[in-house]
Amino acid sequence: MLTLLYIALATLLGGLLSVLIAASLTVTALTHMVRHMVSLAAGVLLATALLHVLPEAFESPASPHSLFATLLAGLMFFFLLEKAELYRHAHHHEGDGHSHHLHFDKQQAGRGGWSVLLGDSIHNFCDGIIIAAAFLTDVRLGVLTALAIIAHEIPQELGDFIVLLNAGFSRRKALLYNAASGLSAVAGGVLGYFVVGPWKALFPYLLVVAASSFVYVAIADLIPQLQHRLSPRDTAIQLAWLAAGMAVVVSVVRVIHVG
Repeated sequence: MLTLLYIALATLLGGLLSVLIAASLTVTALTHMVRHMVSLAAGVLLATALLHVLPEAFESPASPHSLFATLLAGLMFFFLLEKAELYRHAHHHEGDGHSHHLHFDKQQAGRGGWSVLLGDSIHNFCDGIIIAAAFLTDVRLGVLTALAIIAHEIPQELGDFIVLLNAGFSRRKALLYNAASGLSAVAGGVLGYFVVGPWKALFPYLLVVAASSFVYVAIADLIPQLQHRLSPRDTAIQLAWLAAGMAVVVSVVRVIHVG
């Protein structure tokens, strides 16, 4: 039951942090913060997936060929989910001065607010299952996986908050709905604990699915947002945030192993 508590706390933390940050900052400050958080999240996701989650899966008795096939299937699955607008990550910066989700402008935001909430609820539910599988494999791996998900959850939820404001939601309602959407991660984590737990032979494959999610988000959604013509100073800042994300993962791993 202690593992279940870890899963519930880890899935709850990302949503709470994003809501607290959104509640405490202005829209201008949020837009500025999201840009840096995208770089940080990309570094955390890539380091977690390539240095820890995938090696953990490939150290299992599972066939490498089947794991690579799962990785390919996972990448295609998340691609199709995003095509269906059910797995949203991007935080683009449109001409009206705000950060918008998947090229939302003010006109689109009005009819897109509810679809954003639906998509993010499904996304958060999937994240909860991924966190549960990681904790059931190893508590240390669960901590790293939760860290990676929280790192990309914060800029995602902050971007969604701005979209909901543009869609006509009051600040209070936007915060409330964002928090409710975040709770779907807790539901996914709890369900994952009870449903996935008995099937330990599936854990390596679930870890590969988690890694495919991290790699897809970083490569398909986050890094393309950083590929703009920037001054040398702004490019150096982007690289610094990317490196900081990777350094966070390495530092956390060292602390966990020492502990």
